[in-house]
Amino acid sequence: MSEIDAEVVRRLVTGRKNDGRAVYDPQAKAEVVRACLQPDVSVARMALQCGINANLLRRWITQSMGSDLKASRANLPTVAMASTSAFVPLRLAAPEASPVTAAEVKTRLHARLPNGVEIDLSDADPGGLLPVLELLGRLPCSGSTTR
Repeated sequence: MSEIDAEVVRRLVTGRKNDGRAVYDPQAKAEVVRACLQPDVSVARMALQCGINANLLRRWITQSMGSDLKASRANLPTVAMASTSAFVPLRLAAPEASPVTAAEVKTRLHARLPNGVEIDLSDADPGGLLPVLELLGRLPCSGSTTR
């Protein structure tokens, strides 16, 4: 989806402030941001189609991702929220009916990176996840998170 609906572009600007700055419709902004998060969409092209500055659109995307991150953090347990570590605890769950050997344990890894990329590995054995976890551990931290 590389083009935005003309109706959304029409609804985007709802008015002007006294200093000339535009006032934007929150729903139309959200639709434009969602369209920008689709694969193979150019933010600059989307900004041109909407008649807004590309830097403004990038700020909206960043703010949207920040609010999504805050919402997902609100669902985490209190212990995880207090930690400023870049590491995420993994929990291995096994059926309670029968004992499970280490070779039978399967894990599911789902990670959402700050740039919006999502990684989903299902039914992976713990040994197969080690290279992926090492790679994720080498990624630079963003925002206020430090190592």
